[in-house]
Amino acid sequence: MQQHTVHTPYMVGEVHYYSTELDCGLVLFDTGPPTAEGEASLLAEIDLKRLKYLFITHCHIDHYGLANYILQRSDAELFIPRRDAIKLQRHKERLKQIDELLDGYGFGDDFTLQLKESFEQNKVFADSPERLRIVEESDELPELGISYLPCPGHSQSDLVYLVGEYAVTGDTLLRNIFQAPLLDADFDSFEGRFRNYDTYCNSLLNLAQLRGRLIMPGHRQYIDGVDETILFYVKTLLERAVQVLPFRSLPLNKIIEYLFKGRLTEPFYLYLKISEIVFMLDFLDNPPLLRASLEQIGLFDRIRALYERCCPAKSPLPPLL
Repeated sequence: MQQHTVHTPYMVGEVHYYSTELDCGLVLFDTGPPTAEGEASLLAEIDLKRLKYLFITHCHIDHYGLANYILQRSDAELFIPRRDAIKLQRHKERLKQIDELLDGYGFGDDFTLQLKESFEQNKVFADSPERLRIVEESDELPELGISYLPCPGHSQSDLVYLVGEYAVTGDTLLRNIFQAPLLDADFDSFEGRFRNYDTYCNSLLNLAQLRGRLIMPGHRQYIDGVDETILFYVKTLLERAVQVLPFRSLPLNKIIEYLFKGRLTEPFYLYLKISEIVFMLDFLDNPPLLRASLEQIGLFDRIRALYERCCPAKSPLPPLL
């Protein structure tokens, strides 16, 4: 498995995509961003004429943005997660649902309009692919020597691909990076929001199965270990939940005011923080769900003290603004 690295214009910095030779031929995992540097990297490092398959861990633009570029220059078959296919096909409906979710949290039309403009300026969404296949609907992967584990949380479609001793993990296991789950529509029903916290707790059981494998992360060159990476993420969740705890009874827009005091003005970054706080509030509403998962994979004792700080009998309500 070969790691390819390219810079991105996004906060997360460098991103990795991966290639390997299997019996079927050349296989690629993720693509890098839709930038001139990303295109140059692909052309320099990947023989697109030989490319047989392209597998996407999740359809965020830094991991998926060159899918159409590759399809237009190769005969490769593109596989994407099922929920990502729904997201791409129902893009306008998704944006409308995000507007409704934000409105329900106290962020009105002015903010949602600014957010849409920010989405466009930051080129957050890549084009839908010209052709695709759904990973979960294919029986071809075992023949290729590839399997996968669903590990939603960062997005609702995150897949980890297993190839021999390697695990291509996208954004599910990253060294010292907390990737906040996005507030988004539930792509199965388009009724209400996707419950990132619930699915992340379930995903921990699958992530623990990656112990002993060679982890190929989507960012940073390596991870320190599966357990250490999970613990970093969970500790960050708990530390930030402690900050949110005194404000949990307030409307979300008021929590934002208390925590950031007007310092956060860029709509896209504010949306990321809104998403993160919803994740923290979901944890505070049901801490035992996380505890049960951590106990099952043998990690709870290592964060017990911090966990207990998040679960006091009563939390004082701060004075209203």
